[in-house]
Amino acid sequence: QVQLAESGGGLVQVGDSLRLSCTTSGRTLNGYFMGWFRQAPGREREFVARINWNFGWTFYGDFVNGRFTVSRDSMKNTVYLQMNSLKPEDTANYYCAASLRATSEKSGYDYWGQGTQVTVSS
Repeated sequence: QVQLAESGGGLVQVGDSLRLSCTTSGRTLNGYFMGWFRQAPGREREFVARINWNFGWTFYGDFVNGRFTVSRDSMKNTVYLQMNSLKPEDTANYYCAASLRATSEKSGYDYWGQGTQVTVSS
C-alpha cells in the first residue's frame, strides 16, 4: 500500500505561484510513476504531470505549456508540483497519484491522495 497526502493548496491571485506537495508513506516507490491530476467542478479529472520516481523522467499535460514543474525529493519521500503564472482556469482540486505504468490515464493509477484545493482569483 502507498499512502499519499497532498498539501500546499490555497487561494491566490492571477499570475501568482504555488507549490503543492505530496507526502508519501508505506511501501517503497521504486518503479512507480507519480502523477498529478486536477478536477474542477463539473469536469473530468485531468492529467497534469507525472514523474518517474527512480530516474526523474517527467511528462506534462498539453495545457501546461511550461508553467508547471513536477519534481521529487527521494530523501523526503515527497513529490512537488510547482505552478507559476496561475490562471483562473487552473482552479481545481489537485490530486497526487501513484502508478506502476507511465500513463496519463487516471484509470492507470492505483493509489490516490485526498486532494488539495487551488483557487485562482482574478
